[in-house]
Amino acid sequence: MKKGIFFIALAVVCSSMLLSAPVKSEAKKIGSLSAAKKMAKKKVKKAVITEAGTDYDKGTLVYEVELFKGSREYNLKYRASDGKLLEYQWELKNAGYSRVKKVSVSKIRKKAASKVKKAKILSVVLDEDDDDYEYKVIMKKGKKKYKLVYHAGNGKLLEYGWEENVKQAKKTVYIGLKKAKAIATRKVPGARVVKAEFDHDDGLPVYEIEMKKDWLEYEIKIHAQTGKILEFDVDTD
Repeated sequence: MKKGIFFIALAVVCSSMLLSAPVKSEAKKIGSLSAAKKMAKKKVKKAVITEAGTDYDKGTLVYEVELFKGSREYNLKYRASDGKLLEYQWELKNAGYSRVKKVSVSKIRKKAASKVKKAKILSVVLDEDDDDYEYKVIMKKGKKKYKLVYHAGNGKLLEYGWEENVKQAKKTVYIGLKKAKAIATRKVPGARVVKAEFDHDDGLPVYEIEMKKDWLEYEIKIHAQTGKILEFDVDTD
């Protein structure tokens, strides 16, 4: 083979290898509750969303989505800053409970070890409540903590879930209501502030300022951390 042809062939092979190589997908910030819902429905295909909302977990903004599919109820928690799934859990509904304990602890341990391979079993507890028996297994693997619940009569898995440890977020610093009012009055010189309050708009911390000047009413929404004006509305009194 001629040297020129060899190098051309080599370049073609290398190019095809690069194109076929898997590309690591980057985590993306979740900007709204609707985006979190889409991610949850992609995770649990053909499920119906029953509830969704925002919350703060150790100072970190998260989206919580509840879904239902078949006989299972799912709970998912996403971190807003990068879209990372922090918690995943499902539970069988109307599965029935055991009135007697027929399955041994050793068998439950084997089942749990098979379900979450290479995880450390922290505890196995037989829970008794109103003559209902079930085994609760707590496990740990890496940064994840698992909870598995088994039917004590037949060993069926009734509940499965895990959560990842979230580091305490740095203390959030807000500009303060006084500075927010000053930003608003600079935007509309001579206006009088009639209402000012702190709130969350779709998980975003904001100051909502209402002002009046002559026959006009102003509503201004300011980002509570950066001081940026997010919304500015004018209406007649």
